[in-house]
Amino acid sequence: MNTKTRVIPACIAFAALIFAAGCDSKADDPAKAAAKSADGKPAAAAPAPAAAPAGLPVKAVPVKIGLIEDELSAVGSLLPAESVVIRPEIAGRVVDLHFEEGQTVTKGARLVSIDQAEYRARLAASAADATKESQRFQRTKELLNQKFVSQDALDVAKGTMDIAVAKRLQDEVALSKTTLTAPFSGVLGLRQISPGAYVKAGEDIVRLENVSSLKMDFRVPEIYVSKLRPGLTVSVRTDAFPGEVFEGRIYAIEPAVDEKSRTVLARAQVPNAQVKLKPGMFGRVTILLEAKPNAVIIPEQAVWPQGRDAFVYRVVDGKAVLTKIELGVRRPGEVEVRSGLEPDALVITDGQMKMKDGAPVTVLPPPAAPSSAAADAKKGG
Repeated sequence: MNTKTRVIPACIAFAALIFAAGCDSKADDPAKAAAKSADGKPAAAAPAPAAAPAGLPVKAVPVKIGLIEDELSAVGSLLPAESVVIRPEIAGRVVDLHFEEGQTVTKGARLVSIDQAEYRARLAASAADATKESQRFQRTKELLNQKFVSQDALDVAKGTMDIAVAKRLQDEVALSKTTLTAPFSGVLGLRQISPGAYVKAGEDIVRLENVSSLKMDFRVPEIYVSKLRPGLTVSVRTDAFPGEVFEGRIYAIEPAVDEKSRTVLARAQVPNAQVKLKPGMFGRVTILLEAKPNAVIIPEQAVWPQGRDAFVYRVVDGKAVLTKIELGVRRPGEVEVRSGLEPDALVITDGQMKMKDGAPVTVLPPPAAPSSAAADAKKGG
């Protein structure tokens, strides 16, 4: 009886202690106290502040200032600076050939000798006839002074003398043509005759060409006539020497445009000191029309065409600004902008598909360059 009475009051005291502690903890929780309204009902949670909308992520690069060369491509054929086929002007037997095939000769060098016997005999006869007629004219002139002959007789004597003198000069020229010389310095080709052969006037003997400097003939469309002028630099490439470029300059342009092809023929001079190039070769020509050292250049993917006009999106104060531009010279991956962009402009190169004028944008940072250790590891792998 006494034992039970002592246990029950002890349990009641412990439960009261736990209840009091729970009440105190609820009263001390500031979050729960603030969550209650004045009338004891739970208050609604306060809304979070609205975040600023993020711009469309894009890639952009600054405008580049550099050298732009306005070039034009064409094809043409190489020609010798000078070329001639050595042919005799008179007929006769070839006494001697004074050259070797493929030999380099200078201007005035003797090449071929034709038998002179017949032509010397003709000259001797005409010279004697000219002397005789000259003497006859002098006697007739003396007789006229003495009134023994008429003026008409003197005129006839003078005419006969002039004919004889002209025949002598003609035979002198024919005799000089028995020796053929080089009209200019160059390289001889393959001969077509042998010593002792009888040649006719105009028969081919050997070709002579000056190949120390070659000509390059090519045609240019008429739309470029205003830009084409003598003095422009050309670069010539050939299939025979694929890794080499031969420089030259335009020195002559045809004054008329071909009506059928609507092109104009231009000719350039290409030095050939090492005699690598040969006449008749096919060549690809690049003509430098204009060089612009401070041109505005942008990546080709930055251009946003709309109809016949070209635009770019510039980044100005975190927004995309659609800007009309005028394009110039194109080259692989890049294009010149003639007007519409300032040298310090920032143009968008990726993300234009969803772009609108004035839309906020976020320019993505360029990819980090790989470290030297990573590059070495990649090479080693």
